Amino acid sequence: MKHILFVFALFVAAGFVAHAQDDSYKVVFDLTNPDAAQQNKVVRWIELITESNPKAQMEVVMYGKGFELVMTEKSTVSDKIKEALKNPNVSFRVCAMAMAKHKITLDMFFNGVQSVPDGIHELVKKQQAGWGYIKVVD
Repeated sequence: MKHILFVFALFVAAGFVAHAQDDSYKVVFDLTNPDAAQQNKVVRWIELITESNPKAQMEVVMYGKGFELVMTEKSTVSDKIKEALKNPNVSFRVCAMAMAKHKITLDMFFNGVQSVPDGIHELVKKQQAGWGYIKVVD
């Protein structure tokens, strides 16, 4: 009986250790559309994930016209973006190629928004590094 209890205790302890080691939560969101519903959806996900796991790392990568999410003049969720930008675990990255195509500059975005040379490459790098991937669509 002692042997069975000892083995059971080892399994329980191993479960706690495995859970403690796997507390990382990293997700990259892929946004290509300026649609207000999609803008609302991605900020709602950021809020919900932050509530459930404050240490979660999240990045929104925007290309196509998805960058309107973080444009001071076009975002439909400005207040929520400003709040999300205060979280050091949340980042917003805009594809420099999309910016050039649409003649957009970084000063048209909220403070803290960054650019990446290639949005698709950024998504691939994150996935290769073990980040989860979510395509924002309706």
